[in-house]
Amino acid sequence: MPSMSNPPAPVGPVDGLQVPRYAGHSTFARLPRIEDVSRHDVAVVGAPFDTGVTYRPGARFGPSHIRQASRLLKPYNPALDVEPFAHQQVVDAGDLMFNPFEISTAMQQIEQGAYELIRDGARLVTLGGDHTIAYPLLRAVNRIHGPVALVHFDAHLDTWDTYFNAPLTHGTPFRRAAEEGLFVSGHSAHVGIRGSLYSPNDLSEDASMGFHIVHCRDFLRRSIDDVIDGLRQTIGDRPLYVSIDIDVLDPAHAPGTGTPEAGGMTSRELLEIVRGFDGLALIGADIVEVSPAYDHAEITGIAAANLAYELVSLLARKA
Repeated sequence: MPSMSNPPAPVGPVDGLQVPRYAGHSTFARLPRIEDVSRHDVAVVGAPFDTGVTYRPGARFGPSHIRQASRLLKPYNPALDVEPFAHQQVVDAGDLMFNPFEISTAMQQIEQGAYELIRDGARLVTLGGDHTIAYPLLRAVNRIHGPVALVHFDAHLDTWDTYFNAPLTHGTPFRRAAEEGLFVSGHSAHVGIRGSLYSPNDLSEDASMGFHIVHCRDFLRRSIDDVIDGLRQTIGDRPLYVSIDIDVLDPAHAPGTGTPEAGGMTSRELLEIVRGFDGLALIGADIVEVSPAYDHAEITGIAAANLAYELVSLLARKA
C-alpha cells in the first residue's frame, strides 16, 4: 500500500473525450465516488433537506439537479489557471443522511455527517438543500477551525430570530450561528442583499451581529474589483467559509429557487467575486436553495454547478 507521505495520484473525472457528457457517472463533474478511492482532499456532498423553507419547497432535489448540470464541467479552469482535480483528490461523497421530519434532529445529523468528512483535514463543498443547513455546517467546521470569517451571498439576511416560533428555518441560520459565536463578528459579510424587510429593526439587529453588507444596488456604483478588495479586507487572514444562496442571483439567472427577488446579481458578477477569494484561507462552502421544479433549461443548476467548480478550484489553488 502507498504510504501517507507519498499518496497516490488523484483519480479525476471520467474523460469527456472518451465517454460522452450525457453518459457515465451521475456524480458531481463525473468524479469518483468516495468509496472508489482510498482518501480524499475535498468532498462534494449533497444535503437534500428543505424542511426549513418558508415559501416554495423543492430544494431537497437540488443536489441531484446540480450534479446533472455539472456534466459539462471540464478539468482545466482557465479563469484561475488551475486543474482542480489534478492537484487534489476530489470525490462525490453522495448525500448526507438525516431525519426529514424533525428539524433539530436533522441539524445534529448533518453536523456529524459533515464533520466525519472533514475531521482528517479534508475540505467540504456542500450542495443544498435549503439554507437551514448552513447552521450545522458552520458547527462542523468550528469543531476543527474555530470561528470563521463568513461571506454569505444572498438576497436575504437570514438573521431573523424565529418564524412561527420555529428557531431553525432557512431564514434563521446566521442568528443561531451568531448566538454560538460560529463566525467572527466584524470580519463577516452579506453580499447581494435586496428586497423588502419586515421592519428597520431587521437591519439594526443584523448590524449588531457584526456583518458588513454589500447591497445589490452597490453593484451599480462600485466595480467588481472594488467589492472584492473590500471583502478581502473584511476577511483578512482568518479561515473563510462561503455560503451561497442561489437567490443572490437575479431570477433571470436563477429562476429555480424558493424565494426569488428582483434586482439581483448576474452569474458573471457572482463568479468573478468568488474567484476574487483566490489566496484566502478558504476551508469550506455551501451552495443552497436550488429548487429544480422552478428551473428551466437548467439555468439555475448550471449556475450552481459552476459556482461549486470555482470553489473546488480555489481549494486546489491553496492545496
